[in-house]
Amino acid sequence: MAKDTEKLIRQLSLISYLMAERRPVTALEIRRDVEGYSGMNEDAFARRFYADRAELESLGIQLTVERPVDGIAEQENYSLRPENFHLPPVAFSDEELASLQTALTLLDGEFAYAEPLRLALQQITWGRPSPLNAPEQGSIALGITGSAGGHELSQRLAKIETAIFRHKTITFDYYTMERDATGSRKVDPYHLLFQGGQFYLLGHAHERGALRVFRLSRIRGKVAYATKAEHDFKRPADFDPRAYASRADWQFGDVAATAEIWVSDRIGWQVERHFGRYGEVRPAEDGGIVFTTGYAATRQLASWVLRLGEHARVLSPPELQDEVHDRVRLLAERHEGGLALAEPAARQPADVPPAAEPRDGADARRDGAIRPERFARLVTLASILIEAGRGGSVLQVDEVCERLQLSAQELREDVNVLNVVNFGGGSYVLYAEVGDDGTIEVDPEPYSDNFARPARLLPVEAKALVAAIDLIGDHLPEGSLASARAKIVAALGSDPMDQGLQVARTPGDDADVARIVSEAISARRLLRLEYYKANEDEFSERTVEPYALINGREGWYVASYDPAKEAVRHFRLDRVKQATVTDVGFEPRPEVDPAADVEGWPRTGEVPASRTARVWVSPERARWAREERHVAEELSDGSVVVELSFAGSDWLVREVLKEAGDAAVLEPPEARDAVRGAVARLLPATA
Repeated sequence: MAKDTEKLIRQLSLISYLMAERRPVTALEIRRDVEGYSGMNEDAFARRFYADRAELESLGIQLTVERPVDGIAEQENYSLRPENFHLPPVAFSDEELASLQTALTLLDGEFAYAEPLRLALQQITWGRPSPLNAPEQGSIALGITGSAGGHELSQRLAKIETAIFRHKTITFDYYTMERDATGSRKVDPYHLLFQGGQFYLLGHAHERGALRVFRLSRIRGKVAYATKAEHDFKRPADFDPRAYASRADWQFGDVAATAEIWVSDRIGWQVERHFGRYGEVRPAEDGGIVFTTGYAATRQLASWVLRLGEHARVLSPPELQDEVHDRVRLLAERHEGGLALAEPAARQPADVPPAAEPRDGADARRDGAIRPERFARLVTLASILIEAGRGGSVLQVDEVCERLQLSAQELREDVNVLNVVNFGGGSYVLYAEVGDDGTIEVDPEPYSDNFARPARLLPVEAKALVAAIDLIGDHLPEGSLASARAKIVAALGSDPMDQGLQVARTPGDDADVARIVSEAISARRLLRLEYYKANEDEFSERTVEPYALINGREGWYVASYDPAKEAVRHFRLDRVKQATVTDVGFEPRPEVDPAADVEGWPRTGEVPASRTARVWVSPERARWAREERHVAEELSDGSVVVELSFAGSDWLVREVLKEAGDAAVLEPPEARDAVRGAVARLLPATA
């Protein structure tokens, strides 16, 4: 029997024994009665028992130790309070259960924490109809799902997740964009952050002696443990991950200065609503607002200001004014006349290999980013088997495998482990047999009650559950994820997001607007929108049939049918100045599929279009272009030409402006003219 399996049997038997005894027991009694310890000498038992206790405590299962007055360790007594193992009952409403089921349905198979999410839902919905079997509904779709992004990245994420949990220092090679160099790193991993469709690691970098942020997609090769020690570091008590989830792009790093930016009345409401939390907002004397924000990266803030076009200008400090002015002049120069390009590089970008075909079954599941601890899986399986045994029902192997995302072989191995777990004196927790006919029969003899109630969520399960809720936010028409989250945190006793994973809020998100839109979707009532049309720089009023909320790389959208246009339209929530649910109902149109596009532009960021622009990107920014864009041509000076699909010139203009002079449209000519016109309007404001 493998050492890991022996350890699991010991730990589960220890829990069952302590819970069954309902009294403090001595180490001698544990060694004598608990499966897995009896064959050990005193030294081996002391080592194993100490290690098992430490691991259970790291899983949130705290043993109570009563020490004698004289301090003799051999006379210590041990017990396990029920509240230290069992999850307090959570009284979910039917609406909350439906919302939790929707969360799993949306994320299953594409969420890095999908498997522990399944186990967590099994535990928290104990005694209620399983949300895993509830019917699906289509009022929300996700373009951004929190997936790790490929097998190699999944492996890194899983290793880092375990390292955070076990306080293990890790080593890896890292590609630094700013220096265009790859070097080795030694890091104490503190926390994971999911932001803008990417996972980031927050940790203490030994080379710098300071906290640093690492994007997982820029890690090269494998992530390894630095030592063989059980633990390598302790996370500082004053580390607050929430500070990193509430930073703007220009605030990553050490804040070096504070900027004052004037924003016009036209979009001042938008900046205040979506970016106000990154600084302070006050009315401007001549109209509009003044946005004050600290910044660490000058170029990033200049990029944001330029993307707002003539509606924003820098008031201070002078060095940021100069930066914006110089970049506007550079934009003008690179769009006057023809842009001279370097010769094509000798080596052109290789064709991207086709994506691997999706795989079914156990092999595909093993590629999942985060697999829950087997301990958690065994505890959940025990509860399922005991429930079936007490009810006299026969389980189907296929159904249990689907429920827990196991292969049939893994299920057999787990059942064999549980058949050995006992609580002393030859009293076994359960006995189950997997038949050749695809069924599982559970012996109806009395069982220990220890696994007949939901166990506490292990750290990765708790993180998976709350991360799924935070990823979807206030965007379910049922409107019950927020209340479900509050109940879960209350039952756990702390917020799991403080313990290793943070889901950052999307800048273009708006909870108040989302709730109004959700109400209209749920009630099937027409929705009136006051909407800012960025391409025409004006407001319009639309009355639409709302069908679903969809997220994408640039934020959340309401997918709707616009009767005036006789077509499906998507409206970005961050451009909705005001939303009103009308008293007029509508019948859903069967031909409307609001999620039809979710696999396309919401994930890629490129709108469906018949036009393609060729855009030159400078050598200084080519590295970022290679990471984010389709490179059509490599040039000998290190610059690249990328291809961008676009439907409206306004989107393309904003994309080029935010590159702050490091990009120029080559063709089509009318798109180049549109950028030139936008730059001409900026020149007087930055002079």
